Amino acid sequence: MQLSLSMPLELQDELVAGVDEVGRGPLAGEVVAAAVILDPARPIDGLNDSKKLTARQRERLHDEILDKALCHALGRASVMEIDSINILQASLLAMSRAAEALAHAPGFIYVDGLHCPRWRFRSAALVNGDARMACIAAASIVAKVTRDREMMALDAVYPGYGFASHKGYPTSVHLQALQSLGPCDIHRRSFKPVQALLAPEVSSAVSSAVSSKVSRAVETCQ
Repeated sequence: MQLSLSMPLELQDELVAGVDEVGRGPLAGEVVAAAVILDPARPIDGLNDSKKLTARQRERLHDEILDKALCHALGRASVMEIDSINILQASLLAMSRAAEALAHAPGFIYVDGLHCPRWRFRSAALVNGDARMACIAAASIVAKVTRDREMMALDAVYPGYGFASHKGYPTSVHLQALQSLGPCDIHRRSFKPVQALLAPEVSSAVSSAVSSKVSRAVETCQ
């Protein structure tokens, strides 16, 4: 499918951003969102849904997006927020934070998925938008590469779980590690495979060490 680089006539004089998130499915780690406003004068070849690209392609495009885009920004929701307000609301919160952090205020935002956050921007949600709109594809790549790098850094902080390979998703290797090691600070207590391993009184508590450890890991990626 050819991604759309052009905008509807009514948006051609607007700054249009694409917003996408990564990390709804994993059992561990933050959900990360990116917002990108592309520069029409500096096109980027090869943009596509990040899931359809190889890791090498994503890395190359990530750096090109950061170099050529008019602006980009990241937003995130913590493990504590995910457990407190649920993963859907945390994803919308991360997307809202990314859009608000853009250096240039967008006149319109295309969001990947079914829902737009409650925000001040004019916007539209597009199912499979990361495979349809170049600006959303760019956001999906930036979010994916950012989160992958952070999970690889967290693998050294929490050894034994295999975060560098599965990035927190519920693979057989991850589930086996959970069974043998138990949940660590960055596991999402509200997700059933993690919750099942915790006593009721423990499952409602989130370690105060999460924020500092994750922050240190994120800093190593910047």
